[in-house]
Amino acid sequence: MTLQFELQCPISTDLALIRDLIRVHGRHCGLPADRLEDLVVAVNEAVTNVLDHGGRTGMVTSRGGADGVVVEILDVAGRLTHEHLASARLDPTASHGYGLWVIQQLCDEVVLEQTGLGSLLTLDLRPRRGAGRLDARRAVPA
Repeated sequence: MTLQFELQCPISTDLALIRDLIRVHGRHCGLPADRLEDLVVAVNEAVTNVLDHGGRTGMVTSRGGADGVVVEILDVAGRLTHEHLASARLDPTASHGYGLWVIQQLCDEVVLEQTGLGSLLTLDLRPRRGAGRLDARRAVPA
């Protein structure tokens, strides 16, 4: 018998708490140390984007399984677009602004859906590192 649990926490400015919760959940789900840190950094970047560029509120939901950990970051403002993800680049002259690029490098899959509740960014991290890739899908609002 395999026990699984889901982690849900509201987005807040307490990034340290969110990182700690994600780290505990990822460890419980069996992610190795290097992938665990990839998960924590990716979620931190996504939540920071909600705080800095989105609606400043939403929800983080993390689920684990045999294939790794999937984290959903819901931004109720719904401002994140497929164009933002597709145009994310690393600019060595910039002092900030490459969070989306980092997320795509660390995750095995990144999916963006526009829902009736806002922008839903889904991050998939598997125990063994694969090539980061983008799957930007548009969901039909409910």
